[in-house]
Amino acid sequence: MRYSIRGPRRGPALLATSVALATVAACSGGAAPGPSAAPSPGSATASAPTGAPPSPTPTPTPTRTYPLSSAPRTVPAVRAHEAARGPGWKPAPTGGVVIAANSGDLADEGKLIAGELGIPYRGAVAAGPGDVELALGGTGAPESYTLAVQGGRVRISGPDEAGVFYGTRTLKQSVKATGAMPEGTVDDRPAKPQRGLNVDTARKHFTAGWIEDRIREMGDLKLNQLGLHFSDDQGFRIASDSHPEVVSAQHLTKAEVRRILALAAERHVTVVPEIDSPGHLGAVIAAHPDLQLRSGSGRAPRGAVDIANPASAKIVDDLLREYAQLFPGAYWHLGADEYVALMAKDPEAAYPALARAAKAKYGPSGRVQDLATGWLNDRAAVVRPTGKTLKAWNDGFFTGGVVNAAKDLEVEYWTGKEIGARQPVSYLSQGRKMVNLNDEYLYYVLGEPNDFAYPTGRRIYEQWTPLVVRGTAPVPAKYDPQILGARFAVWCDLANSQTPAQVAAGIRLPLAALSQKLWNPAKPTASWDRFRALAEKVRG
Repeated sequence: MRYSIRGPRRGPALLATSVALATVAACSGGAAPGPSAAPSPGSATASAPTGAPPSPTPTPTPTRTYPLSSAPRTVPAVRAHEAARGPGWKPAPTGGVVIAANSGDLADEGKLIAGELGIPYRGAVAAGPGDVELALGGTGAPESYTLAVQGGRVRISGPDEAGVFYGTRTLKQSVKATGAMPEGTVDDRPAKPQRGLNVDTARKHFTAGWIEDRIREMGDLKLNQLGLHFSDDQGFRIASDSHPEVVSAQHLTKAEVRRILALAAERHVTVVPEIDSPGHLGAVIAAHPDLQLRSGSGRAPRGAVDIANPASAKIVDDLLREYAQLFPGAYWHLGADEYVALMAKDPEAAYPALARAAKAKYGPSGRVQDLATGWLNDRAAVVRPTGKTLKAWNDGFFTGGVVNAAKDLEVEYWTGKEIGARQPVSYLSQGRKMVNLNDEYLYYVLGEPNDFAYPTGRRIYEQWTPLVVRGTAPVPAKYDPQILGARFAVWCDLANSQTPAQVAAGIRLPLAALSQKLWNPAKPTASWDRFRALAEKVRG
């Protein structure tokens, strides 16, 4: 190549030095010194004795460079990653987990991630080389966090403990996926505040250990809500002091429940208990047959209590008060679905005793639906003083009656198959808040009765969004703020169709797909096959 150089010609040594400096600059990412830079003593550009041979040119030592980092590989995927150049971070014996000043509440999170990464937990000391530092602070959204990797260290910070915990899940998964956490900064937060799993422990007994394994799995997937449907026709599965006669032989002791709750708190999972009423109370009726609802023809529909009988309300309220104290979480589920009297084409004709009670209580316009809505409101009034947010299934809400369901009840929408089914927009347009349990995508019904098919992670990942509340069509996007999240639900209609281990295996990928769609609202960029492979790699 031919060079054109203005001014005095440079000698061979000066030209070689210029090329060498340019090489160093290219390796270091910087620029070579310009002509005005002062020569350093002993360099090839320093003055040499007249007539002396040129000094040998030193061979430069290139500075190591790194490509721009890629986002960490996690499930769910992080929402934002600012790439940087650097080696990233890997667990090493010289590093540990430390807690920043004024962040002592993060000790549990610190000990957990230290054990998972196989590095020591050092507590509240200054961060050193190779350390992971956890810190509380900032004004971000609830459950948000920032994870920064720079200078061979990791710093995870967030406005609350849950956010920092989720940052440690990102770190753990990235290390499992690739052996390292990439250089740069993650800014992450969930799209929906309620993200979880619902388990029917009433029809099928699940051990405390099985439930605890699901909680660990949920925590790693950044899911934060576990619904326990522990009372139904087939069983009542938690020990009771107020009514031990209703409890099934296979059940959780209160000590086991407290152990479950302690682990859930550690993994930032809120347990949502449900005593479903006035239907699905067969286990209670078995011990108290006088509470059984009867039709005008004398038929006794399974699981339905007589809501005109004050004794029915008393026993349910006793149980509500007892378990509201056992479960400290922020939510309570009142049930209210599939009350058989309201599934009849003409409830007043089929259940004349309820029709008379409704008129007596609410006047000539009172109907059976008003009596059921009054029941729901009365049960809500029992739990409301605890400060819990109250939930009920969508088919426990009715229109056109004398009585309306309390406005603070969240709608848990699962089906549109009931008589007089209402579309989700019917609730949303009234300003109701809603949680999505769409039985088309999110119902894992053991034995696949009534045309149910086991849902797949792929179908959730590729087709479902939180806006798809009923069937396969989404509600208008303007209602997105009212849809608070979703739960994947296990129902044990044919309880012996699968073992607990088979249930756990069957729901693993659907839960991973659900976590992705509730955490990051963007359409996934990875194919299902790539997502599935990553989900299997980072689990546990």
